[in-house]
Amino acid sequence: MNAPHPHLAARQRLYDEMSPLNLTPLWEVLHSLVPPQPATPCVPALWKYDEVRPFLMRAGEAITAEEAVRRVLILENPALRGQSAVTQSLYAGLQLILPGEVAPSHRHTQSALRFIVEGSGAYTAVDGERATMHPGDFIITPSWTWHDHGNDADVPVVWLDGLDIPIIRFFDAGFAQNDVSKSQQVTRAEGTSMARYGHNMAPVRHDAPFGATSPIFSYPYERSREALERLERDAPVDDWDGVKLRYLNPLTGGSPMPTMATFMQRLPAGFSGKPWRQTDGAVYSVVEGEGEVVIERQGVATRFAFAPRDHFVVPSWHTARFSSKQGCVLFSYSDRPVHQALGIHQEERLS
Repeated sequence: MNAPHPHLAARQRLYDEMSPLNLTPLWEVLHSLVPPQPATPCVPALWKYDEVRPFLMRAGEAITAEEAVRRVLILENPALRGQSAVTQSLYAGLQLILPGEVAPSHRHTQSALRFIVEGSGAYTAVDGERATMHPGDFIITPSWTWHDHGNDADVPVVWLDGLDIPIIRFFDAGFAQNDVSKSQQVTRAEGTSMARYGHNMAPVRHDAPFGATSPIFSYPYERSREALERLERDAPVDDWDGVKLRYLNPLTGGSPMPTMATFMQRLPAGFSGKPWRQTDGAVYSVVEGEGEVVIERQGVATRFAFAPRDHFVVPSWHTARFSSKQGCVLFSYSDRPVHQALGIHQEERLS
């Protein structure tokens, strides 16, 4: 048997002897630390609502909203089990609130979005103002604002929770606080925030009530759907996205939240899109209609057929392509604002 090369033996002695000082050689890991292109461990995944809903209802029997604080089933990426994450930077979960329940008031540094999936008549209260929930509505809980949820209707209500929990965890900047009362006191009439900021106008003397987060915390689906329909009818349809709009913070023109961007898009009937990829991984909620997404990485393609209320994730730098025979509407969110703030966002639209 040949003896090891003297340089290799010397290197190993170096590694062994410096290890107690918590030193490691960069050259052994450089290519994995600075890869030629993004190499996310995340994988594409689809959650069929017809399969998930029975477990949500069983959770409703197993624990109350007050006991749970938030009765949520986390959508975990199959490659990140145990990390409560749908991508390495984003969290996703489906929350259930039953008739008569209240999810008690608390606040936290994590920003949250709610996208209503099933049922009408529940509410979320943010900083003293309530917003009634309807399917397709997009609602924001800004960082460090008191918020609670309740259901005054006679049907269960389910929504998608999207949070920046992994981002806040990465920075070790998470704080939370429970309120002294179960429900916060309502101090403003419903729709006040929309009246102040939602009509391309703003109060003459005002500040940003939620810092870098949009002062509008409820974006009704009715208005979003109307805009998509009109653009589909009167404007060119994009070959990659169909008709896609991004939600705005009306005070800045940027994303509604500093860590998460949100989008709504319509794929017209007969749409067969071109492929694209981007560094921001994205979570999708199917609002209306049916379609298909093909997600590919390194020659391995995953094909998902989706229907209303299904959810799926397209990880970073995976090539995706949409199609829809009958047409559909998709809501999505991603960590794009963080990429843009750091100057690292990349996107390719392929032919």
